[in-house]
Amino acid sequence: MNIVFLDAKSIGSDIDLTPFDTLGNVTKYDFSSPEETLERTRDADVIILNKVSINESTIGNASHLKLVCVTATGTNNLDKEYLDRKGIAWRNVAGYSTETVAQHTFALLFYLMEKLAYYDDYVKSEKYVGDTIFTHFSNVFHEISGKTWGIIGMGNIGQRVATIAKCFGCNVIYYSTSGKNNQADWQRVSFDELLTQSDIVSVHAPLTAETQGLMNAAAFKKMKDTAYFINVGRGPIVVEADLAAALENGDIAGAGLDVLSVEPMAADNPLVRIKDSNKLMITPHIAWASIEARTRLMKIIYGQVVDFFK
Repeated sequence: MNIVFLDAKSIGSDIDLTPFDTLGNVTKYDFSSPEETLERTRDADVIILNKVSINESTIGNASHLKLVCVTATGTNNLDKEYLDRKGIAWRNVAGYSTETVAQHTFALLFYLMEKLAYYDDYVKSEKYVGDTIFTHFSNVFHEISGKTWGIIGMGNIGQRVATIAKCFGCNVIYYSTSGKNNQADWQRVSFDELLTQSDIVSVHAPLTAETQGLMNAAAFKKMKDTAYFINVGRGPIVVEADLAAALENGDIAGAGLDVLSVEPMAADNPLVRIKDSNKLMITPHIAWASIEARTRLMKIIYGQVVDFFK
């Protein structure tokens, strides 16, 4: 069996991939362009990838290909009609990153809501050295207990965030982007109700026709000017120019993002111009990537390959 990793760097060099060597001949590439993919998959039985586009133009020469494994939950990069037509199976992985994405959601929120950038700078700039009193609380912050947390996308991650938020004393409401998700444990509301009622809005939804551009200027205008917005779902759910304007105009208090419409971040992204870390925190798509989550992910992929060929 020939197994080809097309973008092994996206998994990280700190993850042990040697178990795959027991399954056959393994070739690892750090990254692969569409042209390189066409050549590199020629003799592959299995390809393992994260973001590489898989379609006729990239795997059209792969006459032995039997299985495509995506080291992620999202499969927007797969031409599933082509794979079905060629009789090539595909697998993705769900649930491996629930804990770490939920954790990162709260990390982003607390960084913003507790004004940690301000207080860290206050100490590191040595303003605290020899200050007149033991405390300094000029930049006011609030408890999340008693606040309303609105969740967009109540899948596994959304439900985990809801459970943790409830432990902090939040009132949790949610909006179903598909209109089909009914969770008995949580209050489902309309999109407008979620925006107007929430003190915190977090996105945990996939990118679909219903969610693309969902968070636009009109949506941000409906939010409280004291509210915080967190997106750990998909970048194109947010109209980034509208978010930048909302932050600059004070329509919302702050935003924490782990995903962007173009990744790595494009030079012309309107959010580049916002340098105030008290208003905006962006992490480079790392919410999924704790070492535990990545280890779990590759164990699942390994099991998928073994099970498929059984």
